[in-house]
Amino acid sequence: MAKLSIRDLDVNGKEVLMRVDFNVPLEGGVITDDTRIQGAVPSIQHLLKGGAKLVLCSHLGRPKGGPEPKFSLAPAATRLGELIGQEVKLAPDCIGDEVAALRAALQPGQVLILENTRFYPAEEANEADFAKALAGSAEIYVNDAFGTAHRAHASTEGVTHFVSKSAMGFLVENELEYLEGKLENPERPFLVVMGGSKVSDKIQVINRLMEKADAFLIGGAMANTFRKAQGYHTGNSRVEADKLDLALDILAQAKAKGVGFLLPADTRITQEFKEGAETKCTAPYEKGGETPDGWEGIDIGDVAIGEFVAEVAKAKTIIWNGPMGVFEIDSFGHGTKAVAEAMAKADAVTIVGGGDSVTAVNKYGLDEKMTFISTGGGASLELLEGKVLPGVAALTEA
Repeated sequence: MAKLSIRDLDVNGKEVLMRVDFNVPLEGGVITDDTRIQGAVPSIQHLLKGGAKLVLCSHLGRPKGGPEPKFSLAPAATRLGELIGQEVKLAPDCIGDEVAALRAALQPGQVLILENTRFYPAEEANEADFAKALAGSAEIYVNDAFGTAHRAHASTEGVTHFVSKSAMGFLVENELEYLEGKLENPERPFLVVMGGSKVSDKIQVINRLMEKADAFLIGGAMANTFRKAQGYHTGNSRVEADKLDLALDILAQAKAKGVGFLLPADTRITQEFKEGAETKCTAPYEKGGETPDGWEGIDIGDVAIGEFVAEVAKAKTIIWNGPMGVFEIDSFGHGTKAVAEAMAKADAVTIVGGGDSVTAVNKYGLDEKMTFISTGGGASLELLEGKVLPGVAALTEA
């Protein structure tokens, strides 16, 4: 269902409330990664150029039932001001008389950030009175916080009931274009690269993409569960012991549908879970390879890397969600790095579907080589699962 876009709005002289995702990492009050703030800048600049009186709202962290100075949006306000080259005021609260006065004083082209919405439990409870107070005198609402669109909170869903129009910002528009539009009729071969810890976390995505994909590559600890289900010894590797039947069902489903389902031919293993630990690759499973007791799988092996890279090179559409191993430790990150580099070189539409995959791509300096990088972890997964996101569903239809 098509939703109203920021492109369709006349905002001149009107107060616009915009939900952004300024939930940035902080160390000692200093922002360590401003990617999320930068992601909102195009929509912010578009609205300011159009003459909007712009009011921004966001959450930050997980405050426990009330205001906590360490979760203030003050650093985000300062950083945004630097990025857009103008003063960005921070309100002392997100609702109340003082905030209403600051909003009323806004002039076209000015911007105000409300303090952390999660300082009120009513935000996550989506209480109507709080949502109405948050909407204030805004005529228009814009949601550009895709990472929270899967939550029906006051600032993502509730406020839409108290404004005349609700639209998606550029960031949300791009997310929907790539995670829905580009995957509706993908250029083929369509390859899904899936990693991470648990099969159970990704089962809904696997089931839905099984209907469209030509092939899957499975890495991460979830690959151990598949290999265990096939009868291989996995040593001390992380395995979902209660999901072995599920793993076999997925393999049978892929075979029945004629979908390629490539598990790692071998596994990189270690006895110590730390930087600099000794690692080695098992023999290929088809040649009797296994993980001995006392060892655990922490990455796909060298044979698997070669096979995975070859599959990536053949694809025309690739979506990647979940690392191939514990890439945070460099000696455990060979598979993740190789897949990322292969995607960067591929002649394909390459979509990085949120979460740790994004962290990995950034770590290896390959972010600009990808077609699209999703900003949403849980929201990306839920959209890929085919679920309706409350923060999108609540927007005005185009």
